[in-house]
Amino acid sequence: MKETNKSAHLSMGAKEQLAGYLFVAPLMLGLIILTLIPVIGSLLLSFTNWNFVAGMGAIKFAGLSNFVKLFHDSAFMQSLVNNLVFIITVPVTMVIALILAVLIDRHVYLKDTFKVVYFLPYISSIVAVAMVWQVLFHPSLGPVNKTLMSLGMANPPKWLADIDFALPSLMMIQVWILLGYNIIIYIAGLQSIPKDLYEAAEIDGANTWVKFRSITLPCISPTTFFLLVTGIIGTFKIFDLIQVLTQGGPANSTTVIVYELYDTAFNQLKTGYASSMALILFLICLIITGAQMLAQKKWVNY
Repeated sequence: MKETNKSAHLSMGAKEQLAGYLFVAPLMLGLIILTLIPVIGSLLLSFTNWNFVAGMGAIKFAGLSNFVKLFHDSAFMQSLVNNLVFIITVPVTMVIALILAVLIDRHVYLKDTFKVVYFLPYISSIVAVAMVWQVLFHPSLGPVNKTLMSLGMANPPKWLADIDFALPSLMMIQVWILLGYNIIIYIAGLQSIPKDLYEAAEIDGANTWVKFRSITLPCISPTTFFLLVTGIIGTFKIFDLIQVLTQGGPANSTTVIVYELYDTAFNQLKTGYASSMALILFLICLIITGAQMLAQKKWVNY
């Protein structure tokens, strides 16, 4: 009798395990087919010279020549520098978002209305947002330069058409787009802080700055870490804003790695060379994320 119950129990456990595998199978198949196989394929292609239009028979093994060529390619190095500069948008967005989140959470009525207003740019179409900013930054007819000229500036910047101001202009737009998302995440983090911590600090005579530095910042450090990691990875993946507004110009001043990869693969038809760029991009993101994971132990409080 006991053996029968044991076999029935094992049979039930096997059925539950099988049901679990069936539930995750669609996701796993999608992950393998749409992510894992392309990643492995890109890794292999990075060691070849290949034009995908020529077909699979045209693949020629090139060894490490693509990677050697990359670090002597001025266009790629410029795109790498631009990407590193673009990282500045992450801490700037986080600082502004934290200040606004604290103000909205503690000192503003109709909080949900403000959340929606700030979040709208993030959920709006990038193409629509880019077109609006293209009009705003028009060199001669845009409201921004019209305002600057009315204030006495004779030669305002040409913004997106200026080599010196194109990248900072895109960075300002990126901050504006991501601000709402960061605010929402920070407000969620602020609302999870126990109120009795602030009450105890007030009893001890702590002022607003001391409470912010000693309670708020440590308690939202996991939120800050999450936004920092995802934000930096996001800056290395930026493409759509540049494609719509500048196409990497003027004079490659706004070209980033993903845009250079796209141009190399689909305009210049150098698939193997573009794959080597993708591998370098993957390694950069992996190294930065790994460094942040190691550093979090010193400043993140769970």
